[in-house]
Amino acid sequence: MKTATVRELKTELTHRCDKELIDICIQLSKFKKENKELLTYILFESSSEAGYVESIKSEVDQQFALINTSSYHYIKKSVRKILRLVKKYIRYSKNKETEVELLLYFCQKLSGFQPFIKRSTVLQTILDRETKSIYKKLNGLHEDLQYDFKIELESL
Repeated sequence: MKTATVRELKTELTHRCDKELIDICIQLSKFKKENKELLTYILFESSSEAGYVESIKSEVDQQFALINTSSYHYIKKSVRKILRLVKKYIRYSKNKETEVELLLYFCQKLSGFQPFIKRSTVLQTILDRETKSIYKKLNGLHEDLQYDFKIELESL
């Protein structure tokens, strides 16, 4: 089966009635967890971006608390998993301020993590790469937000 382009899908969806669109959305949500999560964000959480950010921060806190610290290998795997989770939630939002705020929070949690990440070059590289990514993304924000986020970033 050949997959249709986004443009083709958009034109086809404009020809459908409301009932058919609801059925399509329900059917999509049954296939993948990510589809259901995206629909949840769009329908319930997109109106309150601050609440969405806080819920993700609390989830990141929980994930950092669950990390197995017996080996740097397990720490590395868990940190990568948390970073994938944060980036997935960022994709749902598409808000640059949310993206910078969540990545900055992740970096703060990682830099303050015990045992120290300085002993692991992989973890240090993850932190460095994400801080560079934040610096690049800061240019797209308002000047006041850039200033506030740069202060937080430099405190790392």
